[in-house]
Amino acid sequence: MKKVILFSALFVGTFLFSQTDYSSVSQLPDYAILKKRMKLDDVVTKADTPAEFPGGMDNFRRQFAEKMDIIDVKSKSIDTRVYFIVEKTGYVRSVAATGSDKKHSDAAEAAVRRLFVKWKPAIINGEPVRYLYTFPLTLKKH
Repeated sequence: MKKVILFSALFVGTFLFSQTDYSSVSQLPDYAILKKRMKLDDVVTKADTPAEFPGGMDNFRRQFAEKMDIIDVKSKSIDTRVYFIVEKTGYVRSVAATGSDKKHSDAAEAAVRRLFVKWKPAIINGEPVRYLYTFPLTLKKH
C-alpha cells in the first residue's frame, strides 16, 4: 500500500530533476555539511568537458529512477539535493544527499551508489579531474 501511495504521488505530483551549475564547491548550498562527508579537495564544479554518463543524462535519470527505492511520503513536498563526485577514473566514489526527509535523502544516495557504471571523466586542459555533480530532486503533491 505504501508503494501505491508514493507511486500515485509521483504521477499526480511534479518531479523535478536537473543539474545545477555552481562556480566553485564553496558556493554549494550544503557546503558545510558536504565538507564533513566528502573529500572536496581538488573537486571542480565546472570543466572544459563535464563528466558524462554512458548514454547521456537522460539515461542517467532513467536508471537513477529505476534504482531508487519507493518510499512512503507523508509531507506535501520533499526537497532533496543529491551530490556525487565522478573521480578521475570515471567511477563515482562519494555520494551525499541532503533534504527535508531523511528517508528520501537516504534512498537517493542508495540509488546513485547502485549505479556502479564507469562515466567518461570530466576534462580540464586535456586532463581528467574530480567533478562534482549536484541536482535537486523535488516531489510536490497536488
